[in-house]
Amino acid sequence: MFTQEITITNEVGLHARPATYFIQKANEFKSGIWVEKEERRVNAKSLLGVLSLGIMKGTTISLIADGADEQEAVAALRELIESNFGE
Repeated sequence: MFTQEITITNEVGLHARPATYFIQKANEFKSGIWVEKEERRVNAKSLLGVLSLGIMKGTTISLIADGADEQEAVAALRELIESNFGE
């Protein structure tokens, strides 16, 4: 299992379009991937799960992956977040 914390910096947080990009990226990996915010953990491959966390700009989340490509998965998601989802 591999875990890393990251702070969301884009203006709208992890909603609608950015969440869709996030889920598409998570689905490229075989590992189980979760997003955790304040003790609440959801499947990173679930749009409703991710949206239900209400992640806003400035929120720190944990990316958690478990599987053969866990480190690559977290690194790719971190890179997507740091690029402000290409916006």
